[in-house]
Amino acid sequence: MKRLTAKLVFMGSQGVGKSSIITRYIKGDYKMDCEATIGASFMYAKVMIQDYQITLKVWDTAGQERFRSLVPMYYRNADAVAIIFDVSDRESYDQVKYWINEVRKNTDTPVVYYVVGNKTDLVSSRKVTYDEAKEFANYVNAHYWETSACANTGILDLFTNVGKNLIHMIESERPPTNLKLEVDSEDLPSNTKVNSSTYCCNV
Repeated sequence: MKRLTAKLVFMGSQGVGKSSIITRYIKGDYKMDCEATIGASFMYAKVMIQDYQITLKVWDTAGQERFRSLVPMYYRNADAVAIIFDVSDRESYDQVKYWINEVRKNTDTPVVYYVVGNKTDLVSSRKVTYDEAKEFANYVNAHYWETSACANTGILDLFTNVGKNLIHMIESERPPTNLKLEVDSEDLPSNTKVNSSTYCCNV
């Protein structure tokens, strides 16, 4: 078994459903009236893909204007960033570019970017189309995903896809030094010598 630990940060405007997406995946729960996040909150999420057990340290950042100066301390050293917008709120979509630019200005390690359109259950009040958002995500070199925390659609696939892209990074010729990988000793080649039960790529 290979164990990978990574940092995933959720960002976006207030009320787009960041907390609801995270809670839906981790706890399988959904609340119609979710309290606004103050500063940031932190949870662990598990993703199993083939012989990888991935532990995501998930940071849920506040979207209110008064907390924006604090957000950089939470996405520092992030391995993946998900910028969420509400498909029924064009203003929240217009803010996505701001969040992406902020991360790119303040990080110097490889980051997997996701643009996520949430609340797709609000079909009749939708303001941002799939094609428009997908084209923008391609333009900024990000993955595009659509979810509904209320209807519980796209949530599992989103976290699974994040895990797959992190595996792709760690298996590349030049894996990021900030990603932590541990391998059970029985999975190592027979000619590999280790002094403990695990092997870490950062050592």
